[in-house]
Amino acid sequence: MADYLLVMTAAGDRETASLLASSAVKARLAASAQVQGPVSSFFWHLGEAGEGEEWQVTFKTVAARYDELERHLIATHAWDKPEVTAIPLVAGSDPYLRWLDASTAPSVE
Repeated sequence: MADYLLVMTAAGDRETASLLASSAVKARLAASAQVQGPVSSFFWHLGEAGEGEEWQVTFKTVAARYDELERHLIATHAWDKPEVTAIPLVAGSDPYLRWLDASTAPSVE
């Protein structure tokens, strides 16, 4: 797995998407998160094609925090089987990646 990741999920409304974004950042599981939407979504659900509006949430994190972030998103999400996917960041500016490392370091209290 790459050292840095973009992690994605979606939610059915802006409030849920914002809760997922803010709670993950406050827990230092992600350095930042962006909420975008609404977007039109087309999918298979319960054996049928469906469509609706969703809000996309993208997190920037380090691979070392992925498992915790995934657990947090699944536990916090309203859906039974939410999307939680990741793609590697293959490059980034050194100052940005240092900030990402520092922002996702577990807090010492």
